[in-house]
Amino acid sequence: MAAPQFPVNTSRFDPYKNMKFRIKWDGRYVAGVSKISALKRSTEPVTHREGGDPSTSRVSPSIWKFEPITLERGVTHDPEFEAWANLIYNTDGDAAISLEKFRKDIIIELLNEQAVVAKAYKVYRCWVSEYQALPELDANAHAVAIEHMVLQNEGWERDVAVSEPKQS
Repeated sequence: MAAPQFPVNTSRFDPYKNMKFRIKWDGRYVAGVSKISALKRSTEPVTHREGGDPSTSRVSPSIWKFEPITLERGVTHDPEFEAWANLIYNTDGDAAISLEKFRKDIIIELLNEQAVVAKAYKVYRCWVSEYQALPELDANAHAVAIEHMVLQNEGWERDVAVSEPKQS
């Protein structure tokens, strides 16, 4: 018999849903985020050959690459997305950019069905490389206006202090 996938809740069989989550930066939760792209990392392969074996190449790991993260939410009056994006975009020139504040660590929390944090990830040294304040507007559409931003980052890791919550 295989080991249970959920050591604390051994009767649970279903994986967590991807619809309950929240994001935090600067010590507070950001309102209204409805979509976060995948946390993805890859390692560049390096191919090399040994001098005595010209017909076979070897592959070794090289540098890590962390994919940008896209955040989306409906347009509201909450200024968090725009305020962070404006730390890079500055009409007063490069000297006006806050080198202390434009990078932020963020926390992404995945919640179980009871809205308890089940897993959390720390994403390091993020900065806004793209910001969209409004989508294309269409009077014939039946959709929510969405703003989005793209975060470059220098890595992420699971917060191992967050353990499987006991479900009732």
